[in-house]
Amino acid sequence: MRKSFEKKENMSGSVTRQCIKGNPSQYVKLNIGGALHYTTIGTLTKHDTMLRAMFSGRMEVLTDSEGWVLIDRCGKHFGAILNFLRDGIVPLPESAKETAELLAEAKYYCILELASACEQALLKKEREAEPICRVPLITSQKEEQLLINSTSKPVVKLLINRHNNKYSYTSTSDDNLLKNIELFDKLSLRFSGRVLFIKDVIGSSEICCWGFYGHGKKVAEVCCTSIVYATDKKHTKVEFPEARIYEETLNILLYENRVGPDQELMQATSSRGAGLSSYTSDEEEERSGLARLSEIR
Repeated sequence: MRKSFEKKENMSGSVTRQCIKGNPSQYVKLNIGGALHYTTIGTLTKHDTMLRAMFSGRMEVLTDSEGWVLIDRCGKHFGAILNFLRDGIVPLPESAKETAELLAEAKYYCILELASACEQALLKKEREAEPICRVPLITSQKEEQLLINSTSKPVVKLLINRHNNKYSYTSTSDDNLLKNIELFDKLSLRFSGRVLFIKDVIGSSEICCWGFYGHGKKVAEVCCTSIVYATDKKHTKVEFPEARIYEETLNILLYENRVGPDQELMQATSSRGAGLSSYTSDEEEERSGLARLSEIR
């Protein structure tokens, strides 16, 4: 039983050392840092703890002139300590701070089971507090290589550098740039447990480019920018090849297996066959088509 008031000590009262040993049903008065408790010797000696040593005659304890046993600890969680000794189980605090406080008290009194329960609860709270999805922001090429080489997951990297533009943008480029970023965010949430997604905002001269890595090596790339020649001006065109990005993201999942993907399966799922795949803009496709026609003629 815990009393809610605090004991006021007589400044002239004496404190003595003595060994306490008695019948398990005998009650003792405890003053834990000013918080007063009243319990039996049987409860205090029920488990193999420091309290058993204190109340079985093996250790001397401090008592005041009124017979209160003095223990120089915070009494905030001593009620939970007593309930655990009585029942072998006790509800743990909701907050991590109070759970850590109870853990400290359990360790002091050498109550190993309660300390273990507090540690497990703290670990669970820590895991629950972690974000579902983490996307590292690359600050150097060395950092990028360390991330790609140290993970066992396949990697999808979005190089996005809006300020690295030598020419003006076409009218739809800003919208397409935003669509690429939004798709990256959606994919990183959907496959966060299976793929490492990273962002690069200081990379090469590219403005928007997707890179796909398996087992530490780049296996595909989707470049989303091209130069458009209109009259005497050059314009930067940003594309949004959504289907192509989805395709390469699904292909990269084949690299979850440490042994490596089946090459026949990779070839069947790739529209360009084996090797590094890349996306080309409509203008480039048109140019290459005209070149092939001229060769045939």
